[in-house]
Amino acid sequence: MKNTLVTLIGGGGFLGRYVAQALLASGARVRIAQRDPRQAFFLKPLGGLGQTQFAVADISKPDSIRRAVAGSDAVVNLVGILSGDFQKIQVEGARIVAEAAAAAGVASLVHVSAIGADPHSASAYGRSKGEGEAAVHAAFPTATILRPSIVFGREDQFINRFAAMVATAASMPLVHVVPVLRAGTKFQPVYVGDVADAVIAALSHPELAAGKTLELGGPDVLSMGALVRWIAKATNRTPKIVELPDAIGAAIAAAGFLPGAPITQDQWKMLANDNVVSATNGLELLGITPTPLDAVAPGWLVRYRKGGRFAVPAAA
Repeated sequence: MKNTLVTLIGGGGFLGRYVAQALLASGARVRIAQRDPRQAFFLKPLGGLGQTQFAVADISKPDSIRRAVAGSDAVVNLVGILSGDFQKIQVEGARIVAEAAAAAGVASLVHVSAIGADPHSASAYGRSKGEGEAAVHAAFPTATILRPSIVFGREDQFINRFAAMVATAASMPLVHVVPVLRAGTKFQPVYVGDVADAVIAALSHPELAAGKTLELGGPDVLSMGALVRWIAKATNRTPKIVELPDAIGAAIAAAGFLPGAPITQDQWKMLANDNVVSATNGLELLGITPTPLDAVAPGWLVRYRKGGRFAVPAAA
């Protein structure tokens, strides 16, 4: 990767910052392209002089994407949303990036999608991810599609969201309840650093990944209920965890709000299916050893403990 120019569309986001750091460490030149590059300026000190570039780009505006990818050796599309205009961002936006990369003569394209991507999915999110993948392959047949399960890391919006819910419930007077929707749905949480390594491996070894769709999962498969209980233990909290029947869960989703966190009807539909690797784990194929949740998460979850890092750990 040394001296190659890699453009990261959405490079200042949660996953993007880890991909950028891995690329900079490999000696690549990195161009961070997003609507407001100033939000990614924190990455600049992590590289050498002139190693990091910034470009204004909007995934819904083809001209801006064409300018951003010009002269690139590789492009990585990291843009995704959990709510909003899925068609605009995850279908048309994906197509715009792939077409621009192809027109610019880019050698490699990595498109980050998600497990559950399916043009026939009941959820708009899943459908848009599936349609986006099809659009990418139509425009750039040798693109690598990476489908991670739930991605966890210090800045994530999944483990942290539930840790905050657990901490809030445990500190409430009289009622210490954390309601859990779709408690039996299984996840295979994958560490953000491993996903970043998968991006680098796909770019570095096209013979392993070009034109393929790879699902990425960690070493642990946990139900939603088990995951919330794990978070409670890791944060030394003891709320009552209540697994809600689907009839009640559907009503909560229709209202659009779970105590402590919003939930949309589309997210409710997404939770109807397990979020686990269905075949060979792409991390294994790329030579990456998956990182267990309990190997890294307790290091940042201490902030949700009563007393923070000075709290006494819960008994085993």
